[in-house]
Amino acid sequence: MTLTHETPSPIAEEQLTVLGARLRAALDGPFAAERAVGRATFPADGMHLDPAVGMEDAREWTLARLVELERRGFGHSGVPDGANAVSDPLTAVTTFEMLAHGDLSVTIKSGVQFGLFGGAVTNLGTGWHHRTFLPGITDLTLLGAFAMTELGHGSDVQHLETTLTYMRETDEIEVHSPTPSSRKAYLGNAARHGTMAAVFGQLVVDGERHGIHVVLVPIRDDHGVDLPGVTTGDHGHKGGLLGVDNGTLQFDRVRVPRRMLLDRYGGVTDEGVYSSPITSTSKRFFTMLGTLVRGRVCIGGGAGIAARRALSIAVRHGLRRRQFPAAGRPEGVLLLDYLTHQRRLLPRVAEAYAYGFAQNELVELLVKVQGPADHTEADQRELETRAAGLKAQTTWFANATVQEAREACGGFGYMSENRLTQLRGDVDIFATFEGDNTVLMQLVAKALLTGVKESWSALDRSGVVQATTRMIGEAMVERTAANVIVERVADGARRRPEETTLVDRGWHALMFEERARHSLDSLARRMRAASKSGGDQFEAFNRLGGHVQFAARAHVQRQVLGAFITALEQDLDAQTREVLERLCSLYALASIHEDRAWFVEHHRMSLGRSKALGDQIDALCRELRPQALPLVEGLGVPEAWLGTAFLED
Repeated sequence: MTLTHETPSPIAEEQLTVLGARLRAALDGPFAAERAVGRATFPADGMHLDPAVGMEDAREWTLARLVELERRGFGHSGVPDGANAVSDPLTAVTTFEMLAHGDLSVTIKSGVQFGLFGGAVTNLGTGWHHRTFLPGITDLTLLGAFAMTELGHGSDVQHLETTLTYMRETDEIEVHSPTPSSRKAYLGNAARHGTMAAVFGQLVVDGERHGIHVVLVPIRDDHGVDLPGVTTGDHGHKGGLLGVDNGTLQFDRVRVPRRMLLDRYGGVTDEGVYSSPITSTSKRFFTMLGTLVRGRVCIGGGAGIAARRALSIAVRHGLRRRQFPAAGRPEGVLLLDYLTHQRRLLPRVAEAYAYGFAQNELVELLVKVQGPADHTEADQRELETRAAGLKAQTTWFANATVQEAREACGGFGYMSENRLTQLRGDVDIFATFEGDNTVLMQLVAKALLTGVKESWSALDRSGVVQATTRMIGEAMVERTAANVIVERVADGARRRPEETTLVDRGWHALMFEERARHSLDSLARRMRAASKSGGDQFEAFNRLGGHVQFAARAHVQRQVLGAFITALEQDLDAQTREVLERLCSLYALASIHEDRAWFVEHHRMSLGRSKALGDQIDALCRELRPQALPLVEGLGVPEAWLGTAFLED
């Protein structure tokens, strides 16, 4: 049985328009050279799974494809393979993005093996763990699972039930699943291929709990048979990612040597005493999780690539497929000449560019924090918050965009050979793994509110209690580069916003700034009032859930607009700058239009201007229509990599 469509690597033959090539370079931004090399060297032959194969064949094909990619230099690229090797976050992320141009099961299995399992060993282990396990992890002779999630605990990692108990008499760690809800679940590599797992649980030493730690536990022998005390399970068929063997793990007092505990941030000494360089259990927990933030950066980047693939297919289809004849168009009207079709696709193309620029900034911050350069705790906090927010927003965008692209392609989009239905199923889970999006947005809001709360405490201690919540919000929210540039651009429109045009960048920035600032200010006031009410604090917060989500989204969108505005400061030729300026306006106006009721209700925009937004969006779509092909070329997905049976012109 043939498991792949054999497609020759096309990059040497790819013919781009001049504008498309320039847009691609602009979107690739500071990593244009690395991404260009990736496209030129990526093994594109056999990059798509035959959609007709079943689950078991898909799993075997996915593993074989990953082994082949590793053989050709696109497996563990950027991931250290031994004690003296250096982790390269930039190469790791750009490699993950490149893998996302093909079958997403391969991308995710790679992420499980190298990013999660390998990342746990790299970031939480010490020299012995690196020497002993990283070579096998990176050459795929040791396949592993990342056993964090439990049936009863997903996002609430701090309260996992699995126990890791130090047994003094044998100098071992006993791993135990004490309840049905403590069974590890949804784990890649657990159902079939994995022979070891990085197991998260509560470390207990002499009856005292020391919080979440991680231990390496062998789970199968070389013949695929469960080891004593280990029970594996298979989740079976899923809504997507059929090539990833997701399964469950349960432990019945399984013992492993003490040295299998990944003890960079805390472990048991030779004397059997718990020791950690971080005294606070809470701080130790968040430090450990913070080392794994690269996974969220990768997932957001991969989702962005999936959205670009879908848009590349849908726009190219719209440039080929004709509908009813019309005056002057006896052969029929191209789909993309219909304004309604432009409205459903081109604003999403603009948004794809916006998230691409934001991803570039996030990767730069990741490289700063996880690379050799010096960084501060503030940098780490900003990285974690931005990674959470951008991952949530980009994966939501990807899911909505793939569905819109599928509908925009009609029956063509529903045919499996054209990839959109598989892409829709595969990218679905991106919204909930590496953190459920709604929970991640709560994390963003909490980070913002923490800064405000600290500010209030400082003001109260110094006796300066006259400051309003708004002043605190303006002065104390962390001054990231994205916030600063949006404020700077907004200053020009602040005095007379209604006198600016709808395509004035200052007005866009002002609206994004006002939405983010006011929603946070009012949320902080309501939270402070709730904290003083003396009632049910959970219910007080629970009632604010919608407000929490809105404030977090407004904050992330301000950062995304800031990234787009910063990208416009590149050295660009006149035509490329003009197109990107229009795309930026289209992104901004589409976002404002979505929340137009909020802007009117909060007196940030007149009803007349709200009504005019739709016409201006239509005008921008018409202006961008002649550049539709260069726009999708700029998204960076070579046409031959789409694996789609386009109609001939």
